[in-house]
Amino acid sequence: MLIRRERADDAAAIAAVHRSAFGPQYANGDTDRQELAEPTDPPEVDLVSRLRSDSGWIPTLSMVAVEYDTVIGHVCLTRAGVGPFPVLALGPIGVLADHQGNGVGAAMMHATLGAADALDEPLIGLLGSLEYYPQFGFVPAARLGITPDEPAWISHFQVRPLSAYDDQITGEFHYAEPFYDL
Repeated sequence: MLIRRERADDAAAIAAVHRSAFGPQYANGDTDRQELAEPTDPPEVDLVSRLRSDSGWIPTLSMVAVEYDTVIGHVCLTRAGVGPFPVLALGPIGVLADHQGNGVGAAMMHATLGAADALDEPLIGLLGSLEYYPQFGFVPAARLGITPDEPAWISHFQVRPLSAYDDQITGEFHYAEPFYDL
């Protein structure tokens, strides 16, 4: 497996990764009915597309995992802010369903954290699993005086300080705008 920067011709494969990783969502939302509406893309597919055209997009920090010339995973970091401080936001991260549980996600996390650290970024924030992300050094953001700008997110909002972290980075975390259109 190779982890590399996303290329322009990877867009369709990345969308397929997120479709597979996050599964079909049904338009009518009623899972009790026998007849399901046309499946729609999970929101992560549209989010990546919107992020690519946003000023917060950082092409060098959108990475894919490739196995035998097939894209099997994707992760991206985008520009975010904590008050006046520029920081990064992680997500989405996805792995093809038939490759999950084999360390692809962990490898992408390590590559992404290393790339951000090498670029002297101070901090990465994310909204995600309290069981999965702490293994990569993520801690509840409130411990560092950082809160999400959506109060409902506080229980699962986490940050990962990097080498350039400064403890003056406190306040409200704000994602790139496409995150608020979900």
